[in-house]
Amino acid sequence: MTKFRPSVGPGGATIATIADEVGVSTTTVSKVLNGRSDVAPDTRARIEASLKRHRYRRRGRRPTSTAQVDLVFHEFDSAWAMEIIRGVEAVATAANVGVVLSQLGGRHRPPAWWLDGVLARRPLGVLLVLCHLTESQQQRLARQMIPFVVIDTDSATSASVPTVGSNNWNGGLLATRHLLELGHRRIAIISGPENVLCSRARVAGFRFAHDEAGLTVDPELVRYGNFQLTAGYRHGMELLTRPDRPTAIFAGSDTQAMGVFRAARRLGLDIPRDLSVVGYDNIPVAAWLGPALTTVDQPLRDMAGTATQMLLDLARGGDLPASRVDLVTELVVRESTAPPPG
Repeated sequence: MTKFRPSVGPGGATIATIADEVGVSTTTVSKVLNGRSDVAPDTRARIEASLKRHRYRRRGRRPTSTAQVDLVFHEFDSAWAMEIIRGVEAVATAANVGVVLSQLGGRHRPPAWWLDGVLARRPLGVLLVLCHLTESQQQRLARQMIPFVVIDTDSATSASVPTVGSNNWNGGLLATRHLLELGHRRIAIISGPENVLCSRARVAGFRFAHDEAGLTVDPELVRYGNFQLTAGYRHGMELLTRPDRPTAIFAGSDTQAMGVFRAARRLGLDIPRDLSVVGYDNIPVAAWLGPALTTVDQPLRDMAGTATQMLLDLARGGDLPASRVDLVTELVVRESTAPPPG
């Protein structure tokens, strides 16, 4: 007859040990271990601290999981998001794994109700796009042996968080060098949100290109938006109606570049004769704009596919050779850039 064997951590701690130390019932400790949400936050924090202190790990087999992964965006109303989805789907389909898609309405931190839903579904793992988990949320997933991987992180992550991104600093450098080599000296940048890591990295590359050319960046020409068309249009109108308007604009996404195109046309400016524009991402539509958009190729599908394979490897109990993977960015020169007028 099979008997119940209590879970024991490396130090010999059992559920009863944790319960006695924290001063709660073994039922409450079990609720935390099972990812239940009906535990007071302060009590949960004390229990998780004790579990971590004792390096407690549940014995036995991994909980039964459905053959699916959760793909979570901070928001996905863009062609950029569709490229990520296609990359995930390609690898997941080949592995006969389904994908559950959700978004956080622009937030970069998943709320409690989202995590409760994930724990109830028990997927093979979780892919997070431009968002990341709190330490407490990471611990709750770890208790249920549900791995996670971050795609294009919104902020710096620890070495223990598996992350796939691209070299955003190099992308900003390549775009700006191209414009400087064409002869532009008043170059504006419209990046993404200032509190997002990839936005700041692209601006840092932009600034470095100016530094190595011995040029000073005009702070009035550095703008932050939200990667959307409306931000490109709004900042484009503000920049291009200045008496000392820039002769080139580096947009933080191809979608923002489309907004700049619209602003330029409304003001009667020709691209690239009067204004050069560089985008970022190289989404499929970039090659079909009139004129075709010069842009930084960020390998979105490869990023998503790499992250998905990492997640599936973790779900199978494998080890990752590296926790941080940054793919190469390249400049694709098309028709939207030319030497400045005059």
